[in-house]
Amino acid sequence: MRRKTEKGSDFFSCFRGKNVLVTGHTGFKGAWLSVWLHGLGANVFGYSQPPDNEKGVFQSANVSSILTSDVRADIRNQEKLSNVFRDVRPDVVFHLAAQPLVRESYAMPRETHEVNYIGTCNLLEAVRVRNEACAVVIVTTDKCYKNKEQVWGYRENDRLGGHDPYSASKAAAEIVAASYRDSFFPVDQMHKHGIGIATARAGNVIGGGDWAKDRIVPDMVRSLIEKKPVDIRNPHAVRPWQHVLEPLHGYLSIASQLLDTRFPLASSGWNFGPGADGHKTVGDLVSLFHELWGDGCWEPDGLEHPHETSFLSLAIDKAVNHLGWTPTWGFRKTVLKTVEWYRSQAEGHSLMLESCQKDIAAFTECIQGNSLTTLASRNVA
Repeated sequence: MRRKTEKGSDFFSCFRGKNVLVTGHTGFKGAWLSVWLHGLGANVFGYSQPPDNEKGVFQSANVSSILTSDVRADIRNQEKLSNVFRDVRPDVVFHLAAQPLVRESYAMPRETHEVNYIGTCNLLEAVRVRNEACAVVIVTTDKCYKNKEQVWGYRENDRLGGHDPYSASKAAAEIVAASYRDSFFPVDQMHKHGIGIATARAGNVIGGGDWAKDRIVPDMVRSLIEKKPVDIRNPHAVRPWQHVLEPLHGYLSIASQLLDTRFPLASSGWNFGPGADGHKTVGDLVSLFHELWGDGCWEPDGLEHPHETSFLSLAIDKAVNHLGWTPTWGFRKTVLKTVEWYRSQAEGHSLMLESCQKDIAAFTECIQGNSLTTLASRNVA
């Protein structure tokens, strides 16, 4: 049974034959999204800087082999980006190109703002100049909110902010997206202009093939391979952990609704986070990861670090009630799938694209099962 979104658009067929542009497709989430889109029958066009690590999912899964085109360019290059828009004429755009690291943003604040804010302006300007029907999903972060260390989840209408340059740059990207939407593509006129602009704010994402520096899972895997303890900065910090496929499912759900101009609410901001069991400390994640791997230990690094939030949570009611999206894998399943992917790579398996496709198939099966359960409960009610 195919999953129908609330307004009736067919999630599993609406991308078939569509031209889909993915910026940042060589990154962790971008590569996984490209694989999923290809499996849904889309023509996937990539626009990104070269991958940072040859062990990352883009390289190890040979994602370039399934792309319709693979353009290597900077999101700050307005002329190049506009030319790609002219050539591709995308039906859907997923904007993931970014400087994605909090700690890196302290080292290069200006570049972080240029990539994350000006890069988003460039993309929206390309959409405006082209002025043809298009569904645009701009990926930001859960850190775009003004953090008050509150114990309840941030909602989409909460105040934006950002202590560090990364968070501030993503809040700025949210603001410029809202500005373009209000100024040029008003939601109440979406049935006329056909352009929807949504922003997506996801929690801490883990999964196979992330080899970025200063991220807990890649740090653990490197330490396990090297047979040494992993250094942990803040084991008591609470984060909304979720598998990479969870927010990607959300992004696809938004786009499927944006393609249906009868659902203008989709052209807005959306949160995607885990269920209650996904809000765990860093120490919880490390302990379970080591347990499932069958080895490993950690120790505090004892160093001074730039400010990072100690507690972060997202309210996901809007996505659940209006997109029909729900968290699919619990915390243990999320960590297990992540461990399995890295262990397969560490053991020298060469078919990592197949590993991605198997995880997507298993996740999709769970989505369909959740949809059947929800339908049954509604019928009973």
